[in-house]
Amino acid sequence: MFKSPLQDTSMCRKPFFQPLVCLSLPHLPKAMLFKLSVAISIALFAVASPLREQNVEKRVKASVYTKCTVPNTAALTFDDGPYDYIYDISNILKQNGATATFFFNGNNYHCIYDQESASRVKFVYDQGHHVASHTWGHKDLSTLNWDQIHSEMWMIEQALMRITGSYPAFMRPPYGKYNDTVLEASGIRGQEVVMWDFDSGDSAGVSSQDSRNRYLNIANAHPDTLLAVNHETRASAVYEVLPYAIQQLKAKGYQLVSVAECLGKPKYQWIGVPQQRTVEWHC
Repeated sequence: MFKSPLQDTSMCRKPFFQPLVCLSLPHLPKAMLFKLSVAISIALFAVASPLREQNVEKRVKASVYTKCTVPNTAALTFDDGPYDYIYDISNILKQNGATATFFFNGNNYHCIYDQESASRVKFVYDQGHHVASHTWGHKDLSTLNWDQIHSEMWMIEQALMRITGSYPAFMRPPYGKYNDTVLEASGIRGQEVVMWDFDSGDSAGVSSQDSRNRYLNIANAHPDTLLAVNHETRASAVYEVLPYAIQQLKAKGYQLVSVAECLGKPKYQWIGVPQQRTVEWHC
């Protein structure tokens, strides 16, 4: 008889299963634990079967969003953190009544488990911003195999659950690169993939004036919605571009909201409570 991964904890010692089943879930309600147990059991049948590539029904791919769906919304997103400027980003946003989405890595510029990095994640989460996955090590997912993709996804999901108590509902692939395998892996994990329809150009090294011009032009063009990608690791993007972008978008009447809000969807698959730091919190 097949046991649920929440019943058979020995499975956590098997590396193949670890990305899907070794969740730290002591604070979830019993009803949610039951639903999660059923969902993961189904996922394991889809993932673990030796015949999965040949004789099982085709896996459902995650949805890919390249634009917002709620009219008159603009979603400002920030990739590659948690980074040094995050408190200032949050303060600028909050001063303007704006909410943003932060797509976090686990081990990119900093280790997310470092005390300061974990504090940054928890801070923006507590401020009401939207926390989402940018995978663990910022690898090109389209070059990885099935198990490697799940590992990259699971490690950041586990970190975000430990630090915030919540399980992310959205993932942005590093470099914006994905393939069918990535979408199938995201689908099994219950996550949706978020791209963008406006690029500030900061990651390509464009000047602050160029980025400001891009925001000015898109604001004047006034599309129904805007889904903008920025990077919180660029000081100029934070101090020279962000205030100007907010000013231009607000002047055109946009509501500055999270990705979840601009899509009319929940921010997280579930919400729990943060966990206590242990020796397992390391990169």
